[in-house]
Amino acid sequence: MARQKTMPETMEESDVIDLLLAQHAMITDLFDEVEQAPRDRRAEAFTRLVRLLAVHETAEEEIVHPYARRKLEGGEGIVADRLEEEHQAKELLQQMDEAGVEAPDFLANLTLLRGAVEAHARSEERYEFTKLRAQTSAAERRALSVGVKAAEALAPTHPHPGTESATKNVLVGTPVAMMDRVRDVIRKTMGKEH
Repeated sequence: MARQKTMPETMEESDVIDLLLAQHAMITDLFDEVEQAPRDRRAEAFTRLVRLLAVHETAEEEIVHPYARRKLEGGEGIVADRLEEEHQAKELLQQMDEAGVEAPDFLANLTLLRGAVEAHARSEERYEFTKLRAQTSAAERRALSVGVKAAEALAPTHPHPGTESATKNVLVGTPVAMMDRVRDVIRKTMGKEH
């Protein structure tokens, strides 16, 4: 069984590509955990998956994609394709988050979500990350890593389809993140995960 990475370990990565690849591995591990979790522990594992996906995608949308759009040859098209993939996955994730793990179609939707997220990650790694690594300096990637970590600290903790642009994320990111965090605390206090 693969060693499961924790968020603090990935936060130590100083190269943005290494940081994002480590998070992709964590996301895969969390999908495994949700699929294998007993019914009484599935909600907690799914909540962690939802949070990591929401935070990870927001950071990419605010920091990595805008930089790739400007820096890479054909960057506009590369990023447009990634944003479309992200939007579709966010919509399904939001539906699943709202319905909860007890929904009769949860496991079927989890399989669909996993397929979409993994295909998206492969596309990012192949079309965006490879080019970013080749066309940026180590200093640029370190600076992007700092930006990603800062964006993740302020990112919403639940999916919000329709905020795939950096401008929309900046406009709604912090207030939405605060609302998400307040909602999470209230739900936890009230004993409800969803």
